[in-house]
Amino acid sequence: MAALDNIRVLDFGRYVAGPYCATLLADFGADVIRIEQRGGGDDRYVGPVTDAGEGAGFLQINRNKRSLTLDPRSTGGKEILRRLVATADVVVVNVPDNALVKMGLDYATLSAIQPSIILVNSSSFGPVGPWADRPGFDSVGQAMSGSTFLSGPGDVPYRTPVTWVDHSTALFAAYGVMVALYERTRTGKGQQISGSLLGSALAIGSSYLIEESVRHRGRTPIGNRSHINGPTDCFRTKDGWIVTQAVGEVIFKRWALLVGRPEALADPRFANDDLRGANGKILSEWTQEWIADKTSEQALTALGAASIPAGPVLSPAQVLAHPQVEAMGIFVPTEVQNLDEPVALMQPPITLSATPAEIRRPPPGIGEHVDEILASLGFTAAEITGLRDAKAV
Repeated sequence: MAALDNIRVLDFGRYVAGPYCATLLADFGADVIRIEQRGGGDDRYVGPVTDAGEGAGFLQINRNKRSLTLDPRSTGGKEILRRLVATADVVVVNVPDNALVKMGLDYATLSAIQPSIILVNSSSFGPVGPWADRPGFDSVGQAMSGSTFLSGPGDVPYRTPVTWVDHSTALFAAYGVMVALYERTRTGKGQQISGSLLGSALAIGSSYLIEESVRHRGRTPIGNRSHINGPTDCFRTKDGWIVTQAVGEVIFKRWALLVGRPEALADPRFANDDLRGANGKILSEWTQEWIADKTSEQALTALGAASIPAGPVLSPAQVLAHPQVEAMGIFVPTEVQNLDEPVALMQPPITLSATPAEIRRPPPGIGEHVDEILASLGFTAAEITGLRDAKAV
């Protein structure tokens, strides 16, 4: 039995923050119904990889779900939505809060149908403030949290193509759902959960923001080095790049002895992490000198033997082939529609000893489970045909 058996989730989310929250619940057994417009949502087709044009992100973020197409404004559409909500435990959305009423997914409407319902909405900027009604994406959260400003060499700010703001918002939302489900076991009542891209980005970047509020450091970009420790940087080897991160006195001592710089241990410029960050350019130069005549494997072997955190800078292809990634078994070959070969979908990067996550089904085709879901809601075959004819599904 899966941990979230008998929990039904209605996923009205798009792109990452909403859908990935629902996926994390699905991986542990929740029955997640992805609800999208007839013809499929726009997020299906970003970065296409299948013959039907579905994107890699869609495949990863919509595993373990069933698909129901629905136009709630159509004849019969509102009744389908009402019956769905009456059977649901959780509704997942990611839109500006003012859009919830227009969609008929505000908490007052949902709880009138199902008093124990849990609504989680992850908007761009949260439910209050002058920007509450504005749309946004991951890059906006990165930029407004200070992360983009602090990234890059200093002449041009850099954002990362990895959508860490979207994904962390999904994680916070799933965490909120689990707390709300636990609270419901005690009270029997549902509640509304509000998250935001900006809030998630601020939470993850909060150490820099707290430092600025207290010390007014005015940090500026320093490339791949760290402001608060060193030597932390990316280094060129004979055949690639590696990264190191030295934090604390013990690791710094190991580094100094390994690279032949024992005098650094008595140098007042490197007396603590903060000073090593401030003078990290020198430490990076010394490390680069030590690494320059070594292959990545040679450098990483030596750093590993000295218990200094380090790793290779890998391309996506190299990631998939790395022996540590393979040993973790985190990618599961999964048969997917419109692909001739199985695609490697990633399981959650946590394991539970008694109730582990599992990829039970591939991401669904558009409206693949319409008949199955509507029949479970009590619609007859004739009624389902009528709803199709009315373009409600």
